[in-house]
Amino acid sequence: MRAINITSRAVAGGALAVIAAMSPEPSDAFTVSITARNPRTLYLQVGVGSFNGIYTSNGTPANNATVNVVSVTVPAAQVGSGAVQTMTTNSTASISFYDNFVFCNAPAQLYVGGFYRSTSNTGPATLTATSPPNLVNANGDRIPFSQISWTSSGNGDSGAQPFPAGTFNGATQTIGTIARNQWAESCHTFRYANSNFVANGTYTGRVVYTLSAP
Repeated sequence: MRAINITSRAVAGGALAVIAAMSPEPSDAFTVSITARNPRTLYLQVGVGSFNGIYTSNGTPANNATVNVVSVTVPAAQVGSGAVQTMTTNSTASISFYDNFVFCNAPAQLYVGGFYRSTSNTGPATLTATSPPNLVNANGDRIPFSQISWTSSGNGDSGAQPFPAGTFNGATQTIGTIARNQWAESCHTFRYANSNFVANGTYTGRVVYTLSAP
């Protein structure tokens, strides 16, 4: 039996805005308040993103069409054994555009963050992820997307994450929220449950992340 490769692709949704706040020692997760102002802005970054400068130095969001890949190659002897496999990403994004802090550890972690800024009195922005029911190889063999989960952390964090640990459900699910006039970010480490005995091949699927506000 040969090894199998499992790949998932994540892509950031539209232009978004974020707020973040640092807590005193011991630190909490990174969510910080930002100043309300117009225009109303949403910024979302999943993996590699672009920013003109740094937010705390009056930087502004930029568009980036990069689609990062999260993948793992399961050794032949381990296929379907239930031995959880840690996935890695081709993302090089480790630094927060909020203040240039090295927040994530690429390629082990995928940066997920952004901000929501508005002068109107509205509720929080919601981050969702939409995954297909299965990862599929060239022969049409399938692996349920629910075999892929993630943990959530960040360098210096100790509290609850704004985008906590979870498991893909093969549909649209809420990943977390960003309060109005807040920057929030987490680092996700993905894992493949490896509980299904499947045919050899490269299995792929794309996850679309979307940040929206009322």
